[in-house]
Amino acid sequence: MTAQRLLILTILLPLTVANIPVNYKVTLSCNQSSPFYTGCLRGMTCEDDWTCSKPAVKVVADPLFFLEATHLSRRQAQPPMPSESTEPQISAPAPAPAPAAGGPVTTDGTCGAGNGGTICGDWPQGGCCSLYGFCGNTAAHCGDGCQSGPCTGAPEAPIPGPSPAPKLGDPGMFDVVGQSGVPAMHAGLLPNGKVVFLDKIENYTQIKLSDGQYAYSAEYDPATNKAVGLAYKTNAFCSGGAFLPDGRFMSLGGNGPLTDIDPTVGDGFTAIRYLSRSSSDASLDGQDWSEPGNKLSSARWYASAQALPDGSVFVASGSLNGLDPTVKANNNPTYEILNSQGISNGNSINLDILVKNQPYYMYPFIHLLNNGDLFIFVSKSAEIFSVDSNTVVKSLPDLPGDYRTYPNTGSSVLLPLTSSNNWAPDIIICGGGAYQDITSPADPSCGRIQPLSSNPQWEMDSMPEGRGMVEATLLPDGTVVWLNGCNQGSQGFGLATAPTLEALIYNPNLPHGQRWYTGASTTIARLYHSVALLLLDGTMMIAGSNPVQQPVLTPVPGQTPSEDYVTEFRVEIYTPPYLQGNPARPTEIVLSSKALTADGSQFGIDFDAPATARNLRVALYHGGYVTHSLHMGQRMLFLDNEGFAAGETAQHLTVSMPPNHNVAQPGPYVVYWFVTVYPGLANSSWYLDRGRIAERYLQVLE
Repeated sequence: MTAQRLLILTILLPLTVANIPVNYKVTLSCNQSSPFYTGCLRGMTCEDDWTCSKPAVKVVADPLFFLEATHLSRRQAQPPMPSESTEPQISAPAPAPAPAAGGPVTTDGTCGAGNGGTICGDWPQGGCCSLYGFCGNTAAHCGDGCQSGPCTGAPEAPIPGPSPAPKLGDPGMFDVVGQSGVPAMHAGLLPNGKVVFLDKIENYTQIKLSDGQYAYSAEYDPATNKAVGLAYKTNAFCSGGAFLPDGRFMSLGGNGPLTDIDPTVGDGFTAIRYLSRSSSDASLDGQDWSEPGNKLSSARWYASAQALPDGSVFVASGSLNGLDPTVKANNNPTYEILNSQGISNGNSINLDILVKNQPYYMYPFIHLLNNGDLFIFVSKSAEIFSVDSNTVVKSLPDLPGDYRTYPNTGSSVLLPLTSSNNWAPDIIICGGGAYQDITSPADPSCGRIQPLSSNPQWEMDSMPEGRGMVEATLLPDGTVVWLNGCNQGSQGFGLATAPTLEALIYNPNLPHGQRWYTGASTTIARLYHSVALLLLDGTMMIAGSNPVQQPVLTPVPGQTPSEDYVTEFRVEIYTPPYLQGNPARPTEIVLSSKALTADGSQFGIDFDAPATARNLRVALYHGGYVTHSLHMGQRMLFLDNEGFAAGETAQHLTVSMPPNHNVAQPGPYVVYWFVTVYPGLANSSWYLDRGRIAERYLQVLE
């Protein structure tokens, strides 16, 4: 028999008044008395009917602003300053030169034809000169494109090609529900149940602030599908971030000012931004980002962050200036620590795995392990790193296949943790690409590893198609959904094509070779600068795609960089298979506590459910900071529980918290509980009124 799913979960969704309409086609209005006023783009004129006319000449996407025809010569004569650069560009590789037999020995770790013909010699990090001119000993250095040294690294394991995946009987569904207000480059699920979108400085968004400038951040309410604009003081372009123990959402680093567009927003390279929201009331809803002046110890553009067991935050990597990452002086392969209040200790410390994997060192994948150490992955390399001792505990095998991190990011996820194996970590990384160009093929292969096992090795698998910029999100039923991305190209403006539209579902508990399924398909391309995140009601929100330097609303084929795919404001909801149909929801929910400690203590959950409910699971979930296919800090824990009485309507659960903060670091979490409802209630309407469980968002205390 086919079971009906019942998802029971905690949620907070207070209402707010929006200042943009819900429509699915961008319409510009210059009627300032209208609630839908947007203003016209530069080069457009306001007509008698309050619509914006199309410009007489094609509007060109520019790092500084939309240019009218009269500005074209200015653009050619005055290229953007470094702080106004587009993206870090790693050129598509030329044919590899013949390995050099000799030459001067490097003194700084750079090598090859682009660095005076130097060779690596006995350079401590390895003697192979990589395609991009850095010395090391990984597959990225000694394999394809190696310029000198022992260019015959250990043979890689065979890389699996795409594997067919069956279609789910209940594939889920995509629905367009609203408009994001701003391009959704970064996102997070806030303690009030709303979603924050965070973008860079733009010359057009859908929302204007009270000072007349465009908003570059918005607070989106999934209950009403409306967005309100939020102000910030510094450019958050390609930042990293994390939650603090007190629930504040933090954005770290960014890029320089664009004063020709907005003189009110300053340099974001060392910025720290905070956003506070309450889980119990609407008192902080709509408040702007706070920037009291705390700074990172060094400039970071494309940095990753991971909360640590004591509530502090590990921040790693980044570009110093936005210039060529194949030039060592432009890069920041270091880490620093922010305390539990989000204040830097002032020290940037070299991180060897980033140093030796330049130029593929930005936006590393980082996961907190159950012993307090970190799993760090960048390029094709991985290690276990101890923050306490600033040492590499273990270097892990290289992951076969193409590059997996920026600018060919796939996705990495720490699979759900459980006490049944003592919370042992299990990590999967999928997708990626060969180089930064629109011609780069996307990698279909995946590697899965248990980093703390006695002999950690990558177990190879593959998706049904190659994907770059794919996003992996943990779901409350224990599966992983993979959304967004492309089959060809890379990260960067105008560098991707062949969008991948189908949801992929991965079940980590099935036998190898049987874990992948295909779900529903969207009609909206989600390429560079897209996001996907799990909401409190168990659905997925998908937004973004802004693969152009400044917003372009209508595709312009034949451009270089490509403008075939342009700025996307539509917000979608993906309803996963477990919620498809008419899922039942609980009533009469009571939690014994909202403030919990990760010390093995217990809390209670009371609720009413259908008498046919079976097979209960309780999950604790932290969504983290979402950007560029990374979900920084994402983790899900299945908690031990007792007291569930099959066949009863009134239920009382006793749930055990994890044993320590290595497993569940301090911060805001959502608790979901998930049961199976057997036939007999397939047409029932046990939907939960979202507003009735507002107080169920939990805080794991320090």
